[in-house]
Amino acid sequence: MEYNTQRKKMALPEYGRSVQNMVDHALTIEDRAERQRCANTIINIMGSMFPHLRDIPDFKHKLWDHLAIMSDFKLDIDYPFEIVKKEDMEIKPEKIAYPDGSIRYRHYGRLLEGMVKKAVDWEDEAEKKQLVNMLANQMKKSFCNWNKDGVEDQKIVDDLNEYSNGAINLQVEDLQLNSNQRYFNNQRRQQNNQRRQQNNNQRRKQH
Repeated sequence: MEYNTQRKKMALPEYGRSVQNMVDHALTIEDRAERQRCANTIINIMGSMFPHLRDIPDFKHKLWDHLAIMSDFKLDIDYPFEIVKKEDMEIKPEKIAYPDGSIRYRHYGRLLEGMVKKAVDWEDEAEKKQLVNMLANQMKKSFCNWNKDGVEDQKIVDDLNEYSNGAINLQVEDLQLNSNQRYFNNQRRQQNNQRRQQNNNQRRKQH
């Protein structure tokens, strides 16, 4: 018995071994006209395998590209379209640059640090006060998610001052911070909802 792992690797396995064998056979046909007819037949078979994609623009063009790829660009026929070039297939994408700089406190995240910098330059004082209060509560929520023992409000005030390089210098009384217990209650409520949803999904699968 011959296993698939022992066979020639397919360039586009979604078309299956049978179509790949047809392409390999087309490469052995010496008569150009017959080779062309064989290629046209293969294209029709490939198209019939994915009828739901026929309305996609350039669908036929993509099929001919795929035929060229499956033949390792060695099938000498008259292509009705300008097919993709082999060298274009070998071009590697550029590496994605990762953000530079370290995060001061990972439990707060990079986004919050940027928001604090925005809040420092906020012109409207009333809106700035609301924004700082929202950021402080988000910091406390993030801290409670990270530390199940909770956090003192003074710690949030100190970290906010540090993040802003002293530009936001407040007292605990200047902020309206939610209690640790409120965040823990919300966490338990979310966990209970998730467990309830998982149980419901399991019951649906059983029925």
